[in-house]
Amino acid sequence: MSVDQHPKGRPIHQGSHKGKGIAVLTSGGDSQGMNAATRAVVRVGIYLGCKVYFIKEGYQGLVDGGDNIVEASWSSVSGIIHKGGTVIGSARCKDFTTRPGRISGAQNLVDRGITNLVVIGGDGSLTGANIFRQEWPGILDELLAQKKITEEQRGKYGHLNICGMVGSIDNDFCGTDMTIGTDSALHRIIDCVDAIVSTAYSHQRTFILEVMGRHCGYLAIVGGLTTEADFVFIPENPPLPDWPQRLYLALVGALASEADYVFIPEWPPEIGWPTKLCSKLTQEREAGQRLNIIIVAEGAIDRNGDPISAEKIKQVVVDNLHQDTRITVLGHVQRGGSPSAFDRVLGCRMGAEAVMALMEATVESPAYVVSLDGNQAIRLPLMACVEKTKAVAKAMEEKQWDLAVQLRGRSFARNLDTFKMLTRLKPPKSAYDAEGKATGGFTLAIMHAGAPCCGMNAAVRSFVRNCIYRGDTVLGVHDGVDGLIEGNLEEIKWSDVTGWVAQGGAFLGTKRTLPTSDNMPLIAAQLKKFQVKALLIIGGFEAYQTVLMFAENRDKFKAFAIPLICIPATISNNVPGTDFSLGCDTALNEITEICDRIRQSAQGTKRRTFIVETMGGYCGYLATMAGLAGGADAAYIFEESSTIEQLVTDVKHLSSKMATGGISRGLVLRNESANENYNTDFIQRLYSEEGKEYFTTRVNVLGHMQQGGSPTPFDRNMGTKMAAKAVEWLVDKLMNDKSFETPQSAVMLGIVRRQYKFTPLQELKLYTDFKHRIPCDQWWLKIRPLLRILAKHESTYEEEGVAIDAEEATESIT
Repeated sequence: MSVDQHPKGRPIHQGSHKGKGIAVLTSGGDSQGMNAATRAVVRVGIYLGCKVYFIKEGYQGLVDGGDNIVEASWSSVSGIIHKGGTVIGSARCKDFTTRPGRISGAQNLVDRGITNLVVIGGDGSLTGANIFRQEWPGILDELLAQKKITEEQRGKYGHLNICGMVGSIDNDFCGTDMTIGTDSALHRIIDCVDAIVSTAYSHQRTFILEVMGRHCGYLAIVGGLTTEADFVFIPENPPLPDWPQRLYLALVGALASEADYVFIPEWPPEIGWPTKLCSKLTQEREAGQRLNIIIVAEGAIDRNGDPISAEKIKQVVVDNLHQDTRITVLGHVQRGGSPSAFDRVLGCRMGAEAVMALMEATVESPAYVVSLDGNQAIRLPLMACVEKTKAVAKAMEEKQWDLAVQLRGRSFARNLDTFKMLTRLKPPKSAYDAEGKATGGFTLAIMHAGAPCCGMNAAVRSFVRNCIYRGDTVLGVHDGVDGLIEGNLEEIKWSDVTGWVAQGGAFLGTKRTLPTSDNMPLIAAQLKKFQVKALLIIGGFEAYQTVLMFAENRDKFKAFAIPLICIPATISNNVPGTDFSLGCDTALNEITEICDRIRQSAQGTKRRTFIVETMGGYCGYLATMAGLAGGADAAYIFEESSTIEQLVTDVKHLSSKMATGGISRGLVLRNESANENYNTDFIQRLYSEEGKEYFTTRVNVLGHMQQGGSPTPFDRNMGTKMAAKAVEWLVDKLMNDKSFETPQSAVMLGIVRRQYKFTPLQELKLYTDFKHRIPCDQWWLKIRPLLRILAKHESTYEEEGVAIDAEEATESIT
């Protein structure tokens, strides 16, 4: 694999590209997070010494010129990161599809000395940008011949650099894990589904929800996955002959599902779906189920390629079953509202990387699109991604459904695979005796350790149902290690975890208690008593330590010689062996929303700064990411110590912005353990004294609000998939390994880049700071300089962006 290493680890210094002209435009449909990307382009560009311009109203503004192209200042992007849509406007432009329109646009750029263009939009907008780039030399020759530009201008501005970012709620662009706006749209969908579940229970109604997504079923399938969808018809993997009975068993088994069917364009239902749909809905009502929810993507089709609309589904249900049926078309609700924390951070990182790509571009460089690969912003050749995206549409047109799903990428395929796995419903009857007890399989236990967080319940539900489907028995350990010591283990049945996916907290109960040498014999005795063959512990640093202690005591207690696995779940995101922990996304969104409200509370107050204390122990992940998502002026963390001189400098920067930048509100975040001496009270008094001529200061300690709320789509999805992976690993170990005393049989299941990775815990010990309960290496520290740059502090940006050549791009996106 060949990778162009020139951007890797490169320091980007202030003023290093003085005099260059950059313009940014948003085109096509709007999406949440576009403003964060625009803000990052402007501020990073200004930081590097460039002249940065807004092009208002998309390509139409580029063609029309005049007041549509205006120079941006630092303060012109203040207070926009939390806003949905795009503040510089977007429009679809037919003029730009013509040669005269592009000639007009080129002259408008040359007149302002702009040779670097950032385009935020979909595949059509980015394709148009690449055509513009390819025609640029010829267009300039025409302008020179018409004497609309000078020879000097022709020589100076002879090459146009293009870099794109995909802004789309549909997540339909090949080459990136997520497009800007998708996560926010999922938040809207999940909120609506959760709310509709309540009213559906009340009235015994069938609800049909139509979600957006154009010709991509990502929003529908993830929406179904994160709201306990139960069944989907697919032509590539036809149902087994007994599928009606299996579906009926699941629904009778108290499966209070929020969504019963999901229709998506990539996987149409089989022929005869109306009859089968009605048959199943009838069975559900006869079984006592009070609600039915069907999710349909706006581009859903059947096997013949004919559209399946919400109205068509309603007609089928009403005409055949006479059920009270309602349609909810979410429509542009999915585009609206404040962007999620994920989309804000994504927009900031992609915007910064787009500027970096333009500054480092040469005449030989292709047009790039900035993509997300795991936790890293990378650059892919634009047209390689566009061609793959168009290939999906062609595959669907030719009814090659398997190929369409494959071309959508690994993330889409993984979500669909998990959805199918969870809709296997119940195990064969042969796995149970006449009394309904399991007759075979393994006995596996599941428990929590550490503080509760969102996503834990989704993981438990997924684990339980995957095990039960196999015919295994699942024992739930209540109240963590204390419950294990006391023998508080109880079998969990299929219906016991109904509705858990949308609930925060930890229904199994959890405590921070750790095993000790005194109670280790008691724990071993309970594992032996209940014949536990494998153990999953979901939790934070305490869970990591618990599994590690069990593994290290195998020589003393044979009961610990079983497969042991830990799924990281903590808002602090301080567990080694993973880039993300369950719960940290929900906590980050809670902090970001609270900060939005706090700043809004000062609307009528002139010049006020808020000092906000976040949780996280010694890990500064929440403070850093919330600072980036909230547009904070500073974020203080333990990993990056601050001197009194630096603190005073930060106050002066903020005072200067208050005095001259037209900014009336400041936001400073502080991790709870950032510094023992410079605590939150000290920071508040310092800012109050040093900035008293410019602003007043208030303190907010967020506390346990950060652990609450309803799980975000990210945490629901992650918990569901990680638990399913854990089942696969445990069962594989039980069936194929003869010894469980090796380090490889006690692991951490984490997400590293874009892959699920099983890492032996005894290896992770070498990379753990046990005193401060943090990993020795934390990936997110590399983007802290970006936070300071966007806050107008002197810094050096050193994130590891990677440019990939066209051949590797083809491999990457397939």
